[in-house]
Amino acid sequence: MAYDVELAERIRTVVRSESGLTEKRMFGGLAFLVHGNMAVSASSQGGMLLRVDPATSESLVDEPLIRRFEMRGRAMDGWLRVDPEAVQTDEDLRRWVGHGVRYARSLPPK
Repeated sequence: MAYDVELAERIRTVVRSESGLTEKRMFGGLAFLVHGNMAVSASSQGGMLLRVDPATSESLVDEPLIRRFEMRGRAMDGWLRVDPEAVQTDEDLRRWVGHGVRYARSLPPK
């Protein structure tokens, strides 16, 4: 399944003015990176893949439609799956994308 092009465009609108922004095809989706660090991706599985501070993973997955990203059956702290229903409004999208951008900004540039 290809990533949601409309969602990718909505994400692009939110992050457009971010310093050091690049886009890259990753994990079958379209990722948005800040200074080489992935912040958010329009996922090929629908919704978003979001990179966050691992220390915040537990509190963020308490919200509906948010869960840890799983790789090879292992839940990963610092990586979240955000269901499409969680970002239907622009306000919700900005909020979730903001988590990813803030964390990516906190990392050393690559």
